[in-house]
Amino acid sequence: MLFYRAAVDLSRSTLNYVAGLIRRRRKAIGSTWRLLNPGRQALLVLVYPRKDETFTEIGAGFGGSATTAWRYVEETVMLLSARSPKLTPALRKAKKAGLTHVILDGTLIPTGRVRADRPTSPAGIGCTG
Repeated sequence: MLFYRAAVDLSRSTLNYVAGLIRRRRKAIGSTWRLLNPGRQALLVLVYPRKDETFTEIGAGFGGSATTAWRYVEETVMLLSARSPKLTPALRKAKKAGLTHVILDGTLIPTGRVRADRPTSPAGIGCTG
């Protein structure tokens, strides 16, 4: 496998914010050693959705395995989602502000697992709808 350096359009403040979350989490759980320091883990996690690379590719780019890259992404997404506003308080805030409409936004992520997302019959045969 060949490696290359790449650039990603992210701010230093975003990287520092995510790295701070990771740093505090590691301190709270008493984590003594990880392959990547909090800043590099944050960069891996922020690069992952931007570069559309597999966990194998992104892991190799940071000197680790696909499993390590996956664990880092899962851990950091959990930390970020814990900081996100919850739906009920957000709707109350919007109502209090006099808003009549609220747009809930999501991100569609292309995957190669279309078949795996289809319902199957009890016999494991694909169903069509």
